[in-house]
Amino acid sequence: MRLAPALAAAMIGIAGGLGVVTFDYAEGLSYMSEDPRACVNCHIMRSQYDGWVKASHHGFATCNDCHLPHSFVDKYIAKARNGWGHSRAFTMQDFHEPIRLTPANVQILQDNCITCHDSVLHDLSLVGDAPLCTSCHSTVGHGQTAGLGGPMPPDPSMEIP
Repeated sequence: MRLAPALAAAMIGIAGGLGVVTFDYAEGLSYMSEDPRACVNCHIMRSQYDGWVKASHHGFATCNDCHLPHSFVDKYIAKARNGWGHSRAFTMQDFHEPIRLTPANVQILQDNCITCHDSVLHDLSLVGDAPLCTSCHSTVGHGQTAGLGGPMPPDPSMEIP
């Protein structure tokens, strides 16, 4: 009868040990920082990081400024949700390439655009069916190198003969 507690302790120890090793291998603590280089721990984010370095928002906003809520609690809830989703998707190898935002993360991005640019947006009605900021401004965060759109190709009807 003493075998059960010992077996339970061993199983908890093994699971805990695997968790610690996995967290360390995945550089888990780096994701608690504000450093954009943490985003390139995963190779799939390299083009987004490289695009951000060249984009117009590079000098003003980091990954967390745009992609996470600004309140402390909501930020770490989103980090945990995203971390779980990313680690599950990369482990199972069932993620979309190029990586895409979830609907919840699209809303966070939109809210942050409006918050940061409120002084120029205060006269606009951004409710209901208003387009997302990124519908027109798709290159401000990551530029063209991330494969996220880029400027519209020139309209051939507008060319000077």
